[in-house]
Amino acid sequence: MSNKEKVGSYKFIAEPFHVDFKGKLTFGVLGNHFLNCAGFHAADRGFGISELNEENYTWVLSRLAIEMIDMPNQNEAFTVQTWVENVYRLFTDRNFAVLNQDGEPIGYARSVWAMINMNTRKPVDLLSIHGGNIADYVDDKECPIEKHSRIKVAAQEMVDMSIARYCDIDINGHVNSIRYIEHILNLFPLQFYEVMRVRRFEIAYIAEARYGDELKFYKEEVSPVEYHVEVRRNGEEVICRGKVLFE
Repeated sequence: MSNKEKVGSYKFIAEPFHVDFKGKLTFGVLGNHFLNCAGFHAADRGFGISELNEENYTWVLSRLAIEMIDMPNQNEAFTVQTWVENVYRLFTDRNFAVLNQDGEPIGYARSVWAMINMNTRKPVDLLSIHGGNIADYVDDKECPIEKHSRIKVAAQEMVDMSIARYCDIDINGHVNSIRYIEHILNLFPLQFYEVMRVRRFEIAYIAEARYGDELKFYKEEVSPVEYHVEVRRNGEEVICRGKVLFE
């Protein structure tokens, strides 16, 4: 199998309604593009959501780390590439590269996914699905950013709260994974973004939140450019943890 068949490449435009007040593509929109590209890439190779749903399986995102040296500007074309780095029994590592309109890399991302049974919500052995041929798509294309770190949050004082509503809920019936990214970045005031930019964003998903759940946010300042955030459901169960590095 050729490298071209293993690496998916998808073109986008930074639409005016996809950029922030500086005219740069937002992390939330970029995250959605990553998820869409992962879906396109998997579907083209027989592991898409539609095919899996017929067998009562689905993909869930476990971890995501995005590191950008720049973001596409409004109305600029850009490309997202994606490929599978590793396949384990219960998880698979999927990477992404973002290329600007000149074809130069401006960022990368690493993600970890699990396949679960939609009834039991338990992980499925990836190597038992379709004869384990998902491993045929593993590629050694470079992803030159650090892997996910272990995020610890010591903060005990809540800094924000949100109720999971209609626009938060995805096809699987729980809060969309990208919504957490948007919620976390909203913990910082607009004035902060006037002088700083997000260089790296990490998030680790631990549990699911559903419609009507109360999401509480706890933020810890590790340094003036590093913040750790924990999201708890109904004030108790930890849903996810995030790390934001600014420059």
